Amino acid sequence: MALMRTMAALLLLFIAFGAVAGGIELREFDDPVMEKRYHDLTASMRCPLCENQAIDDSDAPISADMRDRVYQLLQDGQSDIEIINHMVQRFGEYILYNPRLESRTYLLWGLPIGLVLLGAIVVVLMIRARRNASAKALSPEERQRIEALTNRKRSS
Repeated sequence: MALMRTMAALLLLFIAFGAVAGGIELREFDDPVMEKRYHDLTASMRCPLCENQAIDDSDAPISADMRDRVYQLLQDGQSDIEIINHMVQRFGEYILYNPRLESRTYLLWGLPIGLVLLGAIVVVLMIRARRNASAKALSPEERQRIEALTNRKRSS
């Protein structure tokens, strides 16, 4: 009976180890620069299936295919730009976390800059308005009226 339990525990251990080891991808790189490029490229591309998850940490099969393709293209000696262009051509602009500056993305890139400039203009105009309001001197009639009101409150 104890032998059966030990065998069952070992079997479960091997199954669990196989499941864990099956999810780990090992890539062989001769050059640490090439390995860094691989990790940078896979971190900069979005999985087309997952919601806002990079292909380097996605478990989706399409992400595994994309990682394989990036690895193959790196081994073929292609540059980062060529690899990105290839992947965009194959999967579309959606995979890029940082979209390219093109005529259809001007608003996307220009809107934050425009909002900061608009905010700065509003702040400058508010500061000027406050300065002008505080710089105005009271007329003699306004001073007499204020003194009369403050004296009336003091005597009450």
